[in-house]
Amino acid sequence: MNKTKLAAFTVLMTATAMLIVSAGWTQSKGKGPVIANAYAQDKGQYGTIWKIYLEAEAEEAEMAKIAVVVDQPGQGQYPTDFTLLKAPYRNRLKGYLQWNTFSSKGPVVKEGDQITVRVSLIDKAGNESKEVAFPLPLFQGLRGRGRCLPLQSGRRSKTGSYRH
Repeated sequence: MNKTKLAAFTVLMTATAMLIVSAGWTQSKGKGPVIANAYAQDKGQYGTIWKIYLEAEAEEAEMAKIAVVVDQPGQGQYPTDFTLLKAPYRNRLKGYLQWNTFSSKGPVVKEGDQITVRVSLIDKAGNESKEVAFPLPLFQGLRGRGRCLPLQSGRRSKTGSYRH
């Protein structure tokens, strides 16, 4: 009798587990944060500070962090760098990230190399915004400045820094 009960219990638990897996036990994710505006200079001088301006908002869950990925020719993709957002910026963000384009720990960038920086936001529920990408050709002796289109007027604050 005990073997019969154990077998029935095992079959019931297996069927329950299969039902849960096929139905998707985890809740479906909602909408992720939305990057409303994003811009950066279209070229830069190696060794200077480059800023990426972001304007974003969260519709369902508070934003938790900014994810930045850098791709460099001949080096590949660097590990994702996360910037945690402070409480005032979790529902609506209008600010910038800055990057010092020189690193004594990283490889030297060749004249005209195009670095690509990809940025997205992740909310507390794990939803991720659509990614925005910024190609940045770097030059040793850049004359003038790259083009940089402003966000709508208003105060912007430094949101974070990233290093690669």
